[in-house]
Amino acid sequence: MSQIIQNLSEISDQYEALFVDLWGCVHNGVEAYPAANEALIAYRQRGGKVILVTNSPRPRSSVAKQIKDFGVADHAWDSIATSGDSARAAMFQGVVGEAVYFIGEPRDKGFFEPLKLLENPVQITCVALDQASGIVCTGPFDSNADPEVLLPQLEIARDKGLKFLCANPDIVVDRGAHREWCAGALAQLYTQIGGESLYFGKPFAPIYDLAFRRLKALAPDISPASVLAIGDGVQTDVKGASDAGLDALFIAGGLAARETKTERDPDPTALAQFLHAENQGAKYTIGFLR
Repeated sequence: MSQIIQNLSEISDQYEALFVDLWGCVHNGVEAYPAANEALIAYRQRGGKVILVTNSPRPRSSVAKQIKDFGVADHAWDSIATSGDSARAAMFQGVVGEAVYFIGEPRDKGFFEPLKLLENPVQITCVALDQASGIVCTGPFDSNADPEVLLPQLEIARDKGLKFLCANPDIVVDRGAHREWCAGALAQLYTQIGGESLYFGKPFAPIYDLAFRRLKALAPDISPASVLAIGDGVQTDVKGASDAGLDALFIAGGLAARETKTERDPDPTALAQFLHAENQGAKYTIGFLR
């Protein structure tokens, strides 16, 4: 049974660091949640470290600018680990070849900016599908369209034996009150039709490896047992935390607000039924990060 809490401060003294999801926890894709800002600032003032761990396909510098524009306080966090940076490292190591078919919006072209951390990175060129050695996806061309509109292209890619690099494993996100499709929906579809999808964000290990590298740079002696993972994605944040050996605080008022009947706090029965149906368990649950 997940323990329902009212405030992060009830449990935060047990942990030296937080791995905190962004979308649905700290902001809603439009603006920051003031209570989340306050909770993270208070935690850091007590000496805790905050690593923002996000499935955004963007480089961390781009995410830092984005969340500042949303109103997330600079002093609410210490560092950022993005699915985009983890996936970029793999791309520049050649996991999908040098000639890639890009699926995403123009705003995500920064994904292809050189990654200075690698020696002898692969030179990546974006090409037409019939010339591609692999696929790189930061999200749909149109986040409002059914992912199946891209089924013809995905079937061609499958028949060519192309690997599909997914820079954001999220299936959907809520931008304000509007739900949008993410790259994970396309990767899931590609797998379903027999293609090979490669994932680097939550719940998969590469992004946690990156998050721990970010944390170790700040506090070398912190162990996984002293880290609490926070997020609203039961199959990304909660599962990823479990797989990484971390305790989890589930934000019920995010993606699963309807299923958990969360207004300020989740309904205990609905929460238990939801977590059971998803075959996941979080040590703690809170309505919203505060």
